[in-house]
Amino acid sequence: MRYTELGRTGLKVSQATIGTWAIGGTGWGEVRQADCVSAIETMLDQGVNLIDTAPFYGLGESERIIGKTIRKCRDQVYLLSKAGTGWDENGVPCKRSDYRSIIEDCESSLKRLGTDYIDLYLIHWPDEVTPMEEMMRAMNQLKKDGKIRFIGASNFSKEEVLEAQRYAQFDVLQQPYSMVAQQFREELTWAHEQGLGTMSYGSLGAGILTGSIRELPQFTEDDMRLNFYDYFREPKFSRVMELVKRLDTYAEKYQVPVSQVTINWNTQSGFLDTILMGVRNQEEAKENCAAFAWSMEQEDVDCITRDIEEILGEA
Repeated sequence: MRYTELGRTGLKVSQATIGTWAIGGTGWGEVRQADCVSAIETMLDQGVNLIDTAPFYGLGESERIIGKTIRKCRDQVYLLSKAGTGWDENGVPCKRSDYRSIIEDCESSLKRLGTDYIDLYLIHWPDEVTPMEEMMRAMNQLKKDGKIRFIGASNFSKEEVLEAQRYAQFDVLQQPYSMVAQQFREELTWAHEQGLGTMSYGSLGAGILTGSIRELPQFTEDDMRLNFYDYFREPKFSRVMELVKRLDTYAEKYQVPVSQVTINWNTQSGFLDTILMGVRNQEEAKENCAAFAWSMEQEDVDCITRDIEEILGEA
């Protein structure tokens, strides 16, 4: 496993972060909890030391699974969870980042995770109603109380990060980034240059960049992959498949699975400290972690970037 400093936090984190949205079991098709636990344990055994979760993932189920899994190794793992996104009484997703909700979200996450503190605590999404000062006041209080160590956000714009820095020490920015989602490349590069910890989610494109998907999946209409991402529908799906065929060439050159080519392209970007990758079983966990045992030649990284621009344009 390769490690890097996460911004100015002083934390030495693995370049792979375990993403756990799918293990919540809501909107991701058939998910076997036992396989997910095995996958997490395998990645930890392979040297991964950062786990990303949120209350939103399966109504807290993701956090509960993680809490049970790391019970005996909590001091060897960095935990990241989030506030500000949940479900209303009708089961509809909602954003709520007011002071009280953030405090309550953190308390609930601590109980589900079975820990006294969360290393990295992020605002999941700005709720577009609560003033930034109020959000950061809650985060500062949690930090003062020793319940969180570092403050950050997921899905914050550059302007929102700058505003947050007026009220708190802002440490980490997380944004979607992959070959098929590059709209935040400039923002992540800026954050990295400012000394913020940078992380990407959706790094494997919800599986579409692993080489395991070659035909348009028949997801149910409530599947998160169909609703959250735009590349599981035509015409973008066919264009992504053209890109995957190009990736096959590099996979053959290095004698590795396509997923490992994708992982190295992400980690060799130069502006990401760590990338999230979801895994559902032990085999996926081993395959993904093996990507950190080698690196691509820079010429190939650049060629893939040109392939992306040629095929997908503004991905």
